[in-house]
Amino acid sequence: MNIEYPARERLANLPTPLQPLERISEHFSMPYGGPKIWIKRDDLTESAMSGNKLRKLEFIIAEARARGCNTLITCGGEQSNHCRATALAAAKCGLKAHLILRQGAGARDDTAVPDGNLLVDYLAGAEVSLYPLREYVDQLPNLFEHWTGIYEKQGDRALCIPTGGSDGLGIWGYIQGAQELLEDCQREGFTPDQLICASGSGGTQAGLILGSQIFAEGVQVTGYAVCDSTEYFVNKIREDVEDWARRYQQPHRLETQQIQVIDDYIGPGYAIATEEIYQTIALAAQLEGILLDPVYTGKAFHGMLQDIKAGRYADCENLVFVHTGGQFGVFPQRTGFRSSWAGAE
Repeated sequence: MNIEYPARERLANLPTPLQPLERISEHFSMPYGGPKIWIKRDDLTESAMSGNKLRKLEFIIAEARARGCNTLITCGGEQSNHCRATALAAAKCGLKAHLILRQGAGARDDTAVPDGNLLVDYLAGAEVSLYPLREYVDQLPNLFEHWTGIYEKQGDRALCIPTGGSDGLGIWGYIQGAQELLEDCQREGFTPDQLICASGSGGTQAGLILGSQIFAEGVQVTGYAVCDSTEYFVNKIREDVEDWARRYQQPHRLETQQIQVIDDYIGPGYAIATEEIYQTIALAAQLEGILLDPVYTGKAFHGMLQDIKAGRYADCENLVFVHTGGQFGVFPQRTGFRSSWAGAE
């Protein structure tokens, strides 16, 4: 069916490739009676701005321009992929970016050289404000209001973007992404039984579910939580879809049973990987030349492989993993890969 999209600022290199994971399927799926595994390479949306957030930012930045905003304020963890993509996209579009970041655990060494996404934030010229965890959690709405007011006093106008760009505006990115992916599958001669993604703020999964409803009813979307519980994500995804329906006067709704989230592979917590995750990331690199990350895609991919072994997808023929990027997150966790240099079993 046709759907009328709002304005977009074209930033991503689209369409991204859909590729079969032949060797991983042969080693980790077929022996268990599992499906053929495909991967949608949204890590290739761009080089520095790479990942799923860029699809969302195309619609967000177009909205900022429509409102006459010259500044983007957003938030996330110290190694936020979304904040890094926002900083670079803002620079590309001649906008200012201000990032409200949650500091990592432990005492901060202010003399340390920034790494990973945070390094790129600074290189892109973003204004970075780092806050301790408790202050960030307790005061985030007030921090947005505080910085918006400061920019207004300077004669600037800011658009505030929620965590991960995940709301009724941002999920347009993966409604469009789902349409593109399903067209890819059609060209390859199959309809996917399952779309798999990591869920960190819920917006990517919300868009994929909506897009699958609109363009290929019957395709199941399963998210692997990297933080928070299944209950949290079910509520968050439903809220984002309701926000979208209100904003754009759309009739589509999601029932709870349509939202499938697995929270079995979060591990010790957000952005904390286990040895098994590091080994899965190494295997994907060694078998397919694909780089996953320890925060999002590595956890989701590992969970998917474990569930294939357990028979969760035994009734599926074709499963598509949506690679949402995050490669910059590998480098701050380099010490976790020490046991992977010689390969992993």
